[in-house]
Amino acid sequence: MSDLFGEPTLPAGFRYIADVLSPSEENDLVGRIKKLPFKPFEFHGYLGNRRIYTFGHKYIFAGQEPRADAGIPDYLRPLTIIAGQISETPPDAFEQLMVTEYAPGAGIGWHRDRPTFENIVAVSFLAPCVLRLRRKTNEDWERRFARIEPRSAYLLSGTVRNSWQHSIAPMDVLRYSVTLRTFRPGHGAKD
Repeated sequence: MSDLFGEPTLPAGFRYIADVLSPSEENDLVGRIKKLPFKPFEFHGYLGNRRIYTFGHKYIFAGQEPRADAGIPDYLRPLTIIAGQISETPPDAFEQLMVTEYAPGAGIGWHRDRPTFENIVAVSFLAPCVLRLRRKTNEDWERRFARIEPRSAYLLSGTVRNSWQHSIAPMDVLRYSVTLRTFRPGHGAKD
């Protein structure tokens, strides 16, 4: 399906909001984020180019389960409010928060988040990126793209969350993102 100008519409369940943070809020958060003890993302023994630090619950891929980790610090709590607003979910439902550092050349390959998670909200810092979306059709892949600006947030829920894969194109410059996730019923710490 296309809009009035022939541009493909983004899948149901995708929501984007620009300027959820001011430039000064972004600068303050980036100053704190830069000090985190990042480690390379590890997936079944493979180390990714991006580096991460997780609060709340860390997903253990080997055991395919979340485990309690460091609680979400106060300086990142405003992001749970933003995530709650964009997803129409109580802010305290976001039990997992992952900070990702994308150095030049780093991106994230095609994937769908684990079924343990439900709503996914990401807040972008410092540089724009291209969020790529795809889903398998009978013969090919249906694709969509969204430009994600610094200080913006986006939501993946419903159809786009469950039926589409997503990826981030490799970065030319340093970028950070904070991804907040809710757990599906029966999977989180509050169940």
